Amino acid sequence: MTFLAITYRTFSGTKEVIETLEKKATQWVVYKDNKPAYFVDFYDLEKESNAMMNSLVLCTKRSMKEVLDVINKKNGINLSVPIISRLGYKKIVKSKKIELELEPIPEKWLAYSL
Repeated sequence: MTFLAITYRTFSGTKEVIETLEKKATQWVVYKDNKPAYFVDFYDLEKESNAMMNSLVLCTKRSMKEVLDVINKKNGINLSVPIISRLGYKKIVKSKKIELELEPIPEKWLAYSL
């Protein structure tokens, strides 16, 4: 799948973030140990993992960060979505298209109730 690798300049320095070509609130690149590892699309319900994430985030009206925090605590892993700037200042320095094969989040990590 094609993604954008966008380099931002912020007050704390430069940061590269992987994003979808057309940024949608229902699509997320999830990082594992600060590297892009998984892709979640809440409305691609053909994949069981996406359907489970749809239920955990949209149906329970929780944020993606809240759900990932619970998954991390339960499974002893480090999943996150990148935060570009906490202070609000960000400027795109460069962007380029890249091809990545990101898997859905493993179902065994999602098999719980919030």
